[in-house]
Amino acid sequence: MKIINFILAFFLIAFNSTSYSQSKRIQISITPTFEHQILHLDDSSFIRNDWNNLQIEVLKFYISNIQFLKSGKLVLEEKNSFHLIDAADKNTWNIVVENHENAIYDEVRYNLGINSSTNAAGALGGDLDPTKGMYWTWQSGYINFKLEGTSSVCKTRNNSFTFHLGGFLEPFYAIQFLSFFIKDQQQINLNLDIAQLLRRIELSKQNHIMSPSTDAVNLSKIVAESFKISEN
Repeated sequence: MKIINFILAFFLIAFNSTSYSQSKRIQISITPTFEHQILHLDDSSFIRNDWNNLQIEVLKFYISNIQFLKSGKLVLEEKNSFHLIDAADKNTWNIVVENHENAIYDEVRYNLGINSSTNAAGALGGDLDPTKGMYWTWQSGYINFKLEGTSSVCKTRNNSFTFHLGGFLEPFYAIQFLSFFIKDQQQINLNLDIAQLLRRIELSKQNHIMSPSTDAVNLSKIVAESFKISEN
């Protein structure tokens, strides 16, 4: 009988330990979409004939400084919070934040882009490594958001459009601050709708941004407004 009780106690502790461990992690899913469809770039480019032969070839952006708040008060902040989301690599679409204190929260905040102090530090490692293709120079810093593709309305070479948005110095500080109220304490689902973004760009006239500028700042604001939260 003692042996049976010992075995039951062992499995109970193991179960509670697993549940406790799982409760200490917050899963954030960031999915690139186009009109409610997942934007797939891993096997072939995303082509929409009903959008003037629109073809999306590259979509990358930085999510940083992830914070969790309760009633407006900061209760949890991810350390070294820099994540490069690449539409061509699904492994980058999920972020895990450790919640060792089991903090309770009702709001998540994050930045679209890289802040000034990190830019001023120069080229770094990890997701900030220049080999990721998201770094201009020490003068211009990191590219916060990159979108490349083609459309028949673009009167450019190969009908291409290129948007590399960034800038960490005024008056072209392009980083965007986003905030969403949430209910689920373990799973947060965010979507970036590229169709919503492109509806607000007249590609026949605006199709090339490659350096910090007023246009880069304005378009960065539109990108931020294209994020939505999806409750489970």
